Amino acid sequence: MCSLPHARTTSRGGTPIAGRSQKATALLAHRAGGHVVVSSAGTHPAAEVEPVVAQVLTEAGVDLTDAFPKPLTDEVVQAADIVITMGCGDACPIVPGRRYLDWPVTDPEGAPVAVVRGIRDEIDAHITELLASLPGI
Repeated sequence: MCSLPHARTTSRGGTPIAGRSQKATALLAHRAGGHVVVSSAGTHPAAEVEPVVAQVLTEAGVDLTDAFPKPLTDEVVQAADIVITMGCGDACPIVPGRRYLDWPVTDPEGAPVAVVRGIRDEIDAHITELLASLPGI
């Protein structure tokens, strides 16, 4: 999720969350340097961040101390200026007045670490584009 001026962004993953939204949230918060308020939620959140996802984010210098999967609620979406979806389809609520971005990112569940690194880099490319589009960042 992303909100302005402290862009508030929500990334929402779909069925079941295997690390896409946590990965996007952690990378965006890391790259935005406090200029963006970021949260993550999923329609079917896992019990914990996938270990391989945590590994590839740690390799990129991203702190996951406070990261844990959270359920998607209407309040989370309503608090966002920008909502980023990653495979949740019809399960994600639509709130008028929000900017929606769909990042069709491969699900990392069960993927080898090399593939998960590629997914991390793909998400990072989307983040670069998003940050470039936000005024004052």
